[in-house]
Amino acid sequence: MNNTGTFKKLSPESLLRQLTNSSDTTCLQVSKNSVTWSIYLDQGKIIYATHSVEPFDRLERHIRRLSQQIPLVTNEVRIQLRMRFEPDWQTQLDESDQENALQPPEYQAIHWLLTEKYLVSQQAALLIQELVKEVIESFLLIREGTYELISPVYILPRICKLDAENILDRCQKRLQNWLSFAPEISSPFQRPYLLINGKFYNQQLPELQQNLTTWMKGFSLRHLAVIMNLDEAELANTLYPHILQGSIILHQPDPPFDKLPPICENLPFTPENSIIKTNGKSLERGLVPKNRLKADTLVTTTSVLKEDNPQLILSNSTQSELETVNTATITAKKPYKIISVDDSPTILKEISRCLQDENVAVVTINDPVKAVMSIIRHKPDLILLDLNMAGIDGYELCRIIRNNSMFKEVPVIFVTGSKGIVDKVKARMVGASGYLTKPFTRAELLKMIFMHLA
Repeated sequence: MNNTGTFKKLSPESLLRQLTNSSDTTCLQVSKNSVTWSIYLDQGKIIYATHSVEPFDRLERHIRRLSQQIPLVTNEVRIQLRMRFEPDWQTQLDESDQENALQPPEYQAIHWLLTEKYLVSQQAALLIQELVKEVIESFLLIREGTYELISPVYILPRICKLDAENILDRCQKRLQNWLSFAPEISSPFQRPYLLINGKFYNQQLPELQQNLTTWMKGFSLRHLAVIMNLDEAELANTLYPHILQGSIILHQPDPPFDKLPPICENLPFTPENSIIKTNGKSLERGLVPKNRLKADTLVTTTSVLKEDNPQLILSNSTQSELETVNTATITAKKPYKIISVDDSPTILKEISRCLQDENVAVVTINDPVKAVMSIIRHKPDLILLDLNMAGIDGYELCRIIRNNSMFKEVPVIFVTGSKGIVDKVKARMVGASGYLTKPFTRAELLKMIFMHLA
């Protein structure tokens, strides 16, 4: 029988610790602010944990962060994962496979990587552990909500078993690191924007890396850390004096990340100028470290497919009148060029507006018949392609692009109002890399850029 309840005083940590003393197989589901956390346990060990906010974005980030440890999971494999398992991309559901349909799709994706030998057991366990730590970290910040204990009618394929005490301890330490930057930083999904100029910039502050300032427009701290191959605490500590000075401002998280709980003020607060510990090393709050901090690298003792407990170590490791070019972004020498092909001036204008302040140069083309020559001329890093256009449709144009050896590896993203299964199947057949459904948000567009370019 399922157990349900509402907690306001019972902490998530206490609830999880109680469950680790049980020998049952269960799934703890907690809901708060339209977000659902699911933690799968078996005999007191954590099998997996996920929450409903962008699970494939989370998987994408950790695959990229661990790219040196899992070299067989290439960009092409990552795209294949999304097309096979991400709900928006799923093209069909085998009625005989209802059990898989109830499993978290990103967990299915990891299991597929394992069975297809893109990952070995220890690599899959490492990836799952990093995903679980991020989920549990946000779970510990919940202060009230509803919970339900479910006896699963299906069994997750066992990839690893994680020690809950070890996970909780690591997550608490990570939260203490984040708390040391409060209240200026209240979420790892806040988005830093650079405002360095004569009025704000203090010449005594440490200089920021050029490639960091390049990406500091629109991406969250958590995404920036992946792009820059930095530990999140190290990145926050680097930016912190500039945030205090006012040369960097933080925008609130984009939806749906704004639904996740912020770093709570009622957790034990680390005082000003306190010492932050990361991977056993200490640094003073608000000071940029002299030496690059190492990430939280020691993997927990994990039972991988067997009951033994191997110890894994993670080391640190992504022109005619028919087309318009944003000349300002070209002049600024943006590192990437995007071509958008659409016979709707409104859509082209919206895409240009969404990306006008980002680190990309945008070329818009409103005549699909002449698009191929423009694409060859501009040699873009990514192509946004409308599906339904007069003269030539997106499928045919994508097929032509893919037949040119220059563009076999260039991401091609279909932009369409259609959500039909048939269209998605055809998109895969002609070599599309992704599918952006109208109407789309700026955050969704940036997500595509992060996935394929950053």
